[in-house]
Amino acid sequence: MCVLIQKTLLAQIEKHFKEFNAGQPFEYSFLDDTINAMYASEKKLGKIFGYFSGLAILIASMGILGLSIYAAQQRIKEIGIRKVLGATTLSIVSELSKEFLKPVLIAAFIASPIAWWAMNKWLEDFAYRINVSLWVFVIAGIAAIVIALITVSFQAVKAALSNPVKSLRTE
Repeated sequence: MCVLIQKTLLAQIEKHFKEFNAGQPFEYSFLDDTINAMYASEKKLGKIFGYFSGLAILIASMGILGLSIYAAQQRIKEIGIRKVLGATTLSIVSELSKEFLKPVLIAAFIASPIAWWAMNKWLEDFAYRINVSLWVFVIAGIAAIVIALITVSFQAVKAALSNPVKSLRTE
């Protein structure tokens, strides 16, 4: 319905334009199309950053998974002794997870001011800019911690549920 009204209105405007300016061609553009064209590069840049961020998260998760497998393998006898002495699965998982939370927290505290500075520098070029809020960095830090915990907890639960007799028997 709106497209039909728009076309008829444009036809009427063109008719009146040609009455008064017969030698000039009738050219028009819509403001929303112009604004979309101005921000097309930012949209492309956003997509590229999204893809590379996902790739970086995948690579980092694979690294944390590899480190957690290695740490669990190195501490297999300790985990077996803890299980024999009555440690719960939750306590073993939390002990193994603590080891990986510290570097993630340190990385978040180092990366947040750098990201804040870079975002402010990028936003300086826009006529209408926003201020970067603190909650953005808090959510990013929480997301990094959750991703690290999910990655580590898989291997930690596997190590905690293993039979302690088998781990203590192998020498």
